[in-house]
Amino acid sequence: MDIDDIFGMTQNVSLPRKSAIYVWGYNQSGQTGRKGKDHQLRVPRQLHPDLFGCPGEINSRWLDIACGREHTAAVASDGSLFTWGANDFGQLGDGTEEKSKLPKKVNQLQGEFVKSVSCGAHCTAAIAEPRENDGTLSTCRLWIWGQNQGSNFPRLFWGAFTPQTIIRQVSCGAVHVVALSDDGQLQAWGYNEYGQLGRGVTSEGLQGARIINAFAKFLDEAPELVTITKVSCGEYHSAAISENGEVYTWGLGSMGQLGHCSLQSADKELIPRRVVALDGICVKDIACGGVHTCAITQNGSLYAWGGGQVGQLGVGPQTGFFSCIAGDSETFLRNLPVVVVSDGVQHVACGHSHTLVSTKDGRIHGWGYNSYGQAANEKSTYAWYPSPVDWCVGEVRKLAAGGGHSAVLTDACSLKELCEFRLADTVNSQNASEIEDVASRTGSDALARLCGRLRESVLDGRCEFEEDETSN
Repeated sequence: MDIDDIFGMTQNVSLPRKSAIYVWGYNQSGQTGRKGKDHQLRVPRQLHPDLFGCPGEINSRWLDIACGREHTAAVASDGSLFTWGANDFGQLGDGTEEKSKLPKKVNQLQGEFVKSVSCGAHCTAAIAEPRENDGTLSTCRLWIWGQNQGSNFPRLFWGAFTPQTIIRQVSCGAVHVVALSDDGQLQAWGYNEYGQLGRGVTSEGLQGARIINAFAKFLDEAPELVTITKVSCGEYHSAAISENGEVYTWGLGSMGQLGHCSLQSADKELIPRRVVALDGICVKDIACGGVHTCAITQNGSLYAWGGGQVGQLGVGPQTGFFSCIAGDSETFLRNLPVVVVSDGVQHVACGHSHTLVSTKDGRIHGWGYNSYGQAANEKSTYAWYPSPVDWCVGEVRKLAAGGGHSAVLTDACSLKELCEFRLADTVNSQNASEIEDVASRTGSDALARLCGRLRESVLDGRCEFEEDETSN
């Protein structure tokens, strides 16, 4: 097999950097972007550019991907935002409440260059900069829409920040949102029944935005202001990383998801409180799920804590090891961080009840609730330990996990990876063995694993990989 066989052409090939989006799992509302007859799609498959109105190789790069409970959003390299899936609260941003099983461009943001996107249970938030700017506007502004956000169309939102504030990051939970400014301040809004807004009190009803200005670094000292570099919202809890790599958590902690030995207010923490069990450990990334939390350290170790009823901690099935309560071996929680992967972890994403990571060797692993195939290749209800997901090629740039579906954004940055992308597009049950042989001999491990998985699925009589996407 020579280079002409790989590319199917003899003329000089332009080699732009290219990306791929893979989505799989629960598909009741079309959140996988494919009109499959099944409500679950266990095999990650690249979404074809045609689905986004991008025929051929036009606009075939992607900047970001995010999953909500039953909707998905992706940012293209030209700054366009696409959404698809459930829309019962206007979370797709098209002004309607009608779901879409195919990606649709968010037309209200065409005057903005979208940089990143976050999906909550039923809302969406995006950070974008104006395409035309005379210098009077902040470069990165926040747009919000969906449940509790005041509009089914994207609307510009400053909240407690000034209009000149540059937004670095935003994260959406089940019923609350937290935004991070470029100078390290957090503001939060939404519901606060479990203290997830970090204000020191619980509140009834929808709450407006306020800046979080108290962080409990030491319990025997007064709370202070801390500079934050990253934030993540779980269902009813929140977590943040300080500039020193320390982790702070707040909100609901009934399943150990806050990582504290004990809680200061029944089953809640009302202001951000430092996770002392991680003292001396520098954390670079944080992700919150439904009732669990994961953190990646500077050296690539992955810590997890919280509820583990369906395996989302990745430390095995029900045993006394989960409980931190004396004599209670039936409790599915771990309220102190535990190492799940010792090194090499680069990215992490927590869904409602499952977890995904990518490692330096290019592998993707998942664990947790797997009824829809969102966490592992195997047809098991629970993936108790990290299990490889071997259907994606390219360098992993972003992982996303939702209520019951998952997504991966990968890049091809070299000729070898571009060849892998092209070959992966052509793999079928007839040529899988031949392509696997070429991939194995050239060190294209991800492509070889994909071919191996395809051959296994053919032998098992479940060749879901070959469903025709382009006809949708």
